[in-house]
Amino acid sequence: MPITICTNSHLRNHQNKHMPHIQLNESLPGIRALLAFSPHTAAPLGALANTLLRSDNGLTPAERELIGAYVSSLNDCFYCQHSHAAIASCYLSNNTELVNQVISNYHTAPVSGKLKALLCIAGKVQQSGRNVLPADIDNARAAGATEHDIHDTVLIAALFCLFNRYVDGLATVAPTDMNSYRQRAKQVAAMGYGSHVYTSQQP
Repeated sequence: MPITICTNSHLRNHQNKHMPHIQLNESLPGIRALLAFSPHTAAPLGALANTLLRSDNGLTPAERELIGAYVSSLNDCFYCQHSHAAIASCYLSNNTELVNQVISNYHTAPVSGKLKALLCIAGKVQQSGRNVLPADIDNARAAGATEHDIHDTVLIAALFCLFNRYVDGLATVAPTDMNSYRQRAKQVAAMGYGSHVYTSQQP
């Protein structure tokens, strides 16, 4: 089942041919083109993504990817939203319906109260870090979130705001073929984030 979390207007916008703002390898979509363009910044960004999104300390990799996909949807970043939704789906045995539910309305999605409380925090970080209130932290703790869960949620949300603005601020190419996201997601789920993900052409 394809990931279909986007508005029709957003999809139409990405179907229009545009040129990246700088000279990139257009066979590499999204952030992969930027990381190939700038290897010296790619290394620390990739290492941070791998450390933060592949960890199973507290939050699962699936939950971490869901947070990233949700924040990307709030930032209206087509490439990151669909990339990380597809990766989350891989971790969830291809349960794209659940991923769609979380991104479209996590309040009614069949996920834990802890994840819902953390998604609330992530959504506030997307707006401004100062929007996170003590009550939001208390709610997350009451739902079972640890200090590390809360820390990682805020860092994931902040990191995805960086990634989203990096990708869209330089007008990178975002494929509208959903199969390309699923194919790349399998590679990330199996091998993690690194140069093998960023520098080879689309499958």
